[in-house]
Amino acid sequence: MISEISSPDVARLELPLSQAIRAGDYVYTSGHIAARPDGTIVTGDFAAETRAVLDNVRAVVRAAGGTLADVCKVTAYLFNATLFEPFNDVYREYFTAPYPARSTVLAPLSNPDLRIEVEAVVYLPQ
Repeated sequence: MISEISSPDVARLELPLSQAIRAGDYVYTSGHIAARPDGTIVTGDFAAETRAVLDNVRAVVRAAGGTLADVCKVTAYLFNATLFEPFNDVYREYFTAPYPARSTVLAPLSNPDLRIEVEAVVYLPQ
């Protein structure tokens, strides 16, 4: 059974996607950006932007009934390679060892003001 998961603490963007989907024991989040619940975007300070993104991921994981400790895989999309270490600095504030498996992809994002997007896979046995 597949079911939609959403958090009231995450902006509801008018896009054809769900914040997350549960499929069996796994929750797959969509890519989350630095959008506040009111829809405004956090820009200018990369650490603040990263925290906003990870706060959104955490809010959706909580809505599914989990914590960031239940995340088994993260994919991060960064605008450029110079953001890799600053991303890791903030990432360590949210995740601890054993860290989730992670891929980091360098890619231009859909909005030129965005420099990071993160998606996660969460293991939540039913």
